[in-house]
Amino acid sequence: MNAYRAKPLKYPWPPLLYLTSILTAMLAGRIAALAPIPSPNGFLLPSIGLAIGLAALTLDIWAVRTLMERQTPVLDSRCARHLVTCGPFRFSRNPIYFAYTLFTVALGLISGNSWFFVAALVSLAATRLIAIPREERHLEARFGFDYESYRRRTRRWI
Repeated sequence: MNAYRAKPLKYPWPPLLYLTSILTAMLAGRIAALAPIPSPNGFLLPSIGLAIGLAALTLDIWAVRTLMERQTPVLDSRCARHLVTCGPFRFSRNPIYFAYTLFTVALGLISGNSWFFVAALVSLAATRLIAIPREERHLEARFGFDYESYRRRTRRWI
């Protein structure tokens, strides 16, 4: 099979990585809690976390909806049908992964569990190492110059 038809990933790794990290952070918080996050009052950090969580959820829904409207698979284990450069993809080449990271951070702020910050960093690094290079090779093989042009003008994250 040629690179044009090859799938970027065999499995949808990023959602699994983030879910595993979130569950691990929850478990680690119960087994070996890190120092709690200091908050000036009891409601400030959870409120900020809630706002970040809602922003992450909104960004994720916007990105998924944009992909669906352009009839391109949401899961990164399927071939892209179209190069999507509108919606949140105007600002970031990976808005869904960015939303996952924000959501993980938000859970840390809401719960006061510092392990969520570790989970966000580990998930971000793993996604950057495992998924993104393969996705980028897939998109470059599939869309060539159009993808290269998009890549030059749009940041990976924000």
